[in-house]
Amino acid sequence: MASDAPAAAETDTQASNVANESGITPESLSKTLKEKLEAKYVDIEDMSGGCGQAFQAMIVSPLFEKKNSLARHRLVNSALKTEIAAIHAWTPKCFTSEEWEKRQRQ
Repeated sequence: MASDAPAAAETDTQASNVANESGITPESLSKTLKEKLEAKYVDIEDMSGGCGQAFQAMIVSPLFEKKNSLARHRLVNSALKTEIAAIHAWTPKCFTSEEWEKRQRQ
């Protein structure tokens, strides 16, 4: 069964081409999260070596207040539905402002 999703790149040049084709970058993910989730802080790390296929994120949003981890992840996944469909791996870590401040003090 063939897939339209880009395969993992074998070289840096291929990685750059895949990232350019998908249009997904840490910056584009961050912008979307800030707009859709009113995120106060977003840090996106490309874990794929630049091919745009695996990302890890730290997200701080007031919308996470009084929500458990699953509900927070669902909010994030809903906000990035199109982007997540085009990448291989997505690992968000979601915090309220209070949780984030406490974490920074430790």
